[in-house]
Amino acid sequence: MLFQELNRLNLDFVRTLKGFVSIIINPGNTDSVFDISQGIRNTEASNLALEYLKSQPGVSEILEERYLPPTPDLDLLITYPKDSLGYVYASKMKQDNFDPEFYQKIEVKDDLSYIILRQRQSHDIWHTVTDFGTDVTAELGLQSFTLAQTRLPLPIILIAGGLLKTLLQSPAEMSRLLDQIAIGYRMGSKAKPFLAQKWEEHWDKPLAELRAELGVEPTTVYLP
Repeated sequence: MLFQELNRLNLDFVRTLKGFVSIIINPGNTDSVFDISQGIRNTEASNLALEYLKSQPGVSEILEERYLPPTPDLDLLITYPKDSLGYVYASKMKQDNFDPEFYQKIEVKDDLSYIILRQRQSHDIWHTVTDFGTDVTAELGLQSFTLAQTRLPLPIILIAGGLLKTLLQSPAEMSRLLDQIAIGYRMGSKAKPFLAQKWEEHWDKPLAELRAELGVEPTTVYLP
């Protein structure tokens, strides 16, 4: 049993390290993110984050329900009022040619696997509500927001990789990156729990109203 446990830990470490190096080389490689996520699932940090999430308003209820709605219909959502969550989300997805099912599917076996899957499913909705862009620097701003909201270890690893890559390859961009990380963490600390939200039941709600309810100030408020 001890040998099997050590072997599993070694495999998890190798998978995490491989994903980390790959992210530094190519930040747009989402498969690397999934490798890191899988490699750190069984860590104490992940278990502590799960305990924290369960203490947040509404998260325990959605964990118990295992809320996983169907894939959004972008062609339908684009017909919604232009100030609505659904329209803004769909228009951004179409503009960037993004697939709502870009993420790697996993089987929901426990609370942590549900959280991982739900985060992947709603990732682009988080982008829409926070107004973080999809370039690498803005993505790390959203990861900082996610860290403040969830305390999961994955955002820490992605932020660390982004800082290292910027330091080595484009140090002139470090100031903007640090700004985005600070903005994201501040926003995430103030906002109500995003993992407790059933976004897909509020596509018709004005985005500004939704942001006000959740205590979210869009990133454009801070950017020059």
